[in-house]
Amino acid sequence: MGEPEPEPERRRLYQVWEGSNKFLCGGRLIFGPDAGSLFLSTVLIASPLVGLCFQCVTKLGSGSSDKQALGMPALVATILLGLATLAFLFLTSSRDPGIVPRNAHPPERSGAGAGDDDPADADVTTPSTEWVATTLANPHLRLPRTKDVAVAGGHVVRVKYCDTCLLYRPPRASHCSICNNCVHKFDHHCPWVGQCIGQRNYRYFFLFISTSTFLCLYVFVLSWLNVAAQRGTHGGSLLKSIAGEPLSVVLIVYTFVSAWFVGGLTVFHAYLMSTNQTTYENFRYRYDKKENPYDRGVAANIAEVFCAGMPPSMNKFRAWVELPPPEAAFDDGGGPLSSRSKIDLVGREEKVDLEMGHQHHNHPTGGVPAILQGLHYAEMEKNGVSVHVKDRQSAEAPDPLVIPDPEAAPRHDGGEAE
Repeated sequence: MGEPEPEPERRRLYQVWEGSNKFLCGGRLIFGPDAGSLFLSTVLIASPLVGLCFQCVTKLGSGSSDKQALGMPALVATILLGLATLAFLFLTSSRDPGIVPRNAHPPERSGAGAGDDDPADADVTTPSTEWVATTLANPHLRLPRTKDVAVAGGHVVRVKYCDTCLLYRPPRASHCSICNNCVHKFDHHCPWVGQCIGQRNYRYFFLFISTSTFLCLYVFVLSWLNVAAQRGTHGGSLLKSIAGEPLSVVLIVYTFVSAWFVGGLTVFHAYLMSTNQTTYENFRYRYDKKENPYDRGVAANIAEVFCAGMPPSMNKFRAWVELPPPEAAFDDGGGPLSSRSKIDLVGREEKVDLEMGHQHHNHPTGGVPAILQGLHYAEMEKNGVSVHVKDRQSAEAPDPLVIPDPEAAPRHDGGEAE
């Protein structure tokens, strides 16, 4: 009897995740690779709060009977507002922003990829169906990088294939080069929270920047009131009162500068939220000049952010997964690594307007497959049998998965048959 096969190694999904994320608490908390910036943001928020609380405690301990702007109510309000801001910061940076699960194999049909279980991807109206069928029969041709998908309202948008995640991205999804993940309703990667902003944390991100703006204005106004309240002890002179409250002056300057940054960010995202856009879409597609297929009106757009139920994470990072045996990486018959090289895609030099459906090429050959491009048709031999390929060094390499026909005739240019 042969030896029993060893049991496959099992690990948690977050332990073998191919993205650049950092996980804590056994995969329950997920951060971006630049999560260290979260500490910097916490310090920037906590610094004015500590300063204002210190002033409040000082005024309470002085026992002065004069009317004070800083007291117990101001101290309690400052602590609550600061805790709320830090809580929204943590909720934004420590949760799954809407990561699209990766595929283990590339799609083998035009509708395959992310969203196979998603009804929104069921209606595929790509004009490249015949090309895909031909490609599967002939591996020398390449799969298209885009497909058309119907969304709500009868609009058809164009989605792009992701070479890293091996899937056609769902509508409004994009690949973050920092986190190395495709994210649903990708807005941007925020360095201040160290996380992507997407479908599952945009609500908390907007609450974070809006409470930060209110916090800056609150400390700014309260510091001015404290300076004004001290005029009586300096003979009514505002300049002497300012000189006698240096900490309030520092807080005034600090919060004034900060309010311009977070306040402008809050106003910009309020506009995006009311028009149902993301930062990526606003800079990429300029919906003010084109029709926005996702705009349903201001009230419905805002309700979609704050009132709609939070969709569950599509990844169970704590789930157990079985690792393939080491020899699977070298298996040409269907191992996880060999599967990534079975299907080649359209060259990266092709520029695609992902969701508006406009496609721009850097060559005048239109939809001609890359293998048929670069031929000198004008230099065909007089017998009309063969053509010369321009710049053989730039021609495609033969597919290593295709077994050459031993009976194939040699090429007329002296090379071997492809």
